Amino acid sequence: MASTSASKPVVIPQDFNSQLYTPLKEADPEIADLISKETWRQFSGLELIASENLTSYAVNEANGSILTNKYSEGLPGARYYGGNEYIDQLERLAQRRALTAFHLDDKTWGVNVQPYSGSTANFATFTALIQPQDRIMGLGLPDGGHLTHGAYTPKRKISASSIYFQSLPYQVDVKTGLVDYDLLEKNANLFKPRILICGGSAYPRDWDYARLRKIADSQGAYLMMDMAHISGLVAAQVQNNPFEYCDVVCTTTHKTLRGPRAGLIFFRKDKESDMETRINNAVFPACQGGPHNNTIAGIAVALKQAAEPEFKKYAVAVIDNSRAIADALVKKGYKLQTDGTDNHLNLWDLRPLGLTGSKVEKVCDLASITLNKNAVVGDTSAATPGGVRVGTAAVTSRSMGTNEMVIIAEFLHRAVQISLKLQKEAGKKLVDFIRAATEGNGEAKQELEQLHKDVQAFATQWPLPGILDTSAIKRPDILANGVNGASH
Repeated sequence: MASTSASKPVVIPQDFNSQLYTPLKEADPEIADLISKETWRQFSGLELIASENLTSYAVNEANGSILTNKYSEGLPGARYYGGNEYIDQLERLAQRRALTAFHLDDKTWGVNVQPYSGSTANFATFTALIQPQDRIMGLGLPDGGHLTHGAYTPKRKISASSIYFQSLPYQVDVKTGLVDYDLLEKNANLFKPRILICGGSAYPRDWDYARLRKIADSQGAYLMMDMAHISGLVAAQVQNNPFEYCDVVCTTTHKTLRGPRAGLIFFRKDKESDMETRINNAVFPACQGGPHNNTIAGIAVALKQAAEPEFKKYAVAVIDNSRAIADALVKKGYKLQTDGTDNHLNLWDLRPLGLTGSKVEKVCDLASITLNKNAVVGDTSAATPGGVRVGTAAVTSRSMGTNEMVIIAEFLHRAVQISLKLQKEAGKKLVDFIRAATEGNGEAKQELEQLHKDVQAFATQWPLPGILDTSAIKRPDILANGVNGASH
């Protein structure tokens, strides 16, 4: 009778399968080298992109696990393949943890944990709730909305949500930068949407869900929240609660929630009797294939962490840090859209300085500060956005606090002043600006080199989530290139 124990290790084959047991560093040095370089980049720089965060060691372990091998199309207890007894347990655990993390009653709310991303979660929701060419309204992309909320330009429908559905964006007030709920209500009365979408990707204030619910009800529309950016803050109960008013709530899992890259769809089970079936069928088989079980495991780990008291402290710190950066920049005379923030991001309007977001993003990148150019209210060209978006989720995950945010704000100030000098030296064209920053020999380039050194000296004092021993992180041996020899 064969033993069921694994007391003696099985011999590793030396045939055509031997490569399956070779560590990455030996099997593929090129990929191992790129991972090493990216690890150094994250460790030695400041990650201020508002849609990024740093996952935990445990999340990385789950996400890189053997669970990636299993195919499990369908739902727990109703799979198209056998061998899913543990995968079923995993997915049910992730569902329970999702409801717990967001303080939801399983009699009222259900959740699908299979979406590959926030974009697929949103499109699956549209697929479940409405028919092609039905009408949707979401915050306009130049006003801080998201591509998947029906974005389009005069010449191009740039998202599947605007290709397959009719979209009318709503806007923020040009003076305050706040959502213009009165104009939204007026336009909803004319457009009569089937889904009213709230949530954004560059909106620094909280949402008036009660007002949105009233507007949706006046049109017989579903109210959908895409809380991708603020889901961690919602779980920690430091933002208004969309679940009190919305029919469906979608999210990514990798931003303030600090999990792997994926999505979730929460839905009210008491809204319509077939809501759960429609959502589940829209995810699979309508919009995607089998779930990524390794990612679902990472989501479950992140949701467990999000339900712990330490996560509430983290979320509070994220907002405190965001406001600390805002205060420091305002004190220096800079303009922020809405004059501040309620969440993890600030939208910095560079137009009063005569700069574009593209130029400041490039200078920051060369200085090991990562942020992104972003449209601000009143921009006339998407090709030359007038601002940058500054987020604090990732630096807060490195245990930086408000004192460090003042230092980071000073780095940002220096980057902007260097950008002004480079523009004066090189002129308005971006290509000439970049050449002056990377190949020139003027005063601005020298200041940029010093800023890069100062940023790296500061950033490497702090831990990097997922890495237990930062002494093992090695600076890439790269030939001098550009401003500092780093691969930016």
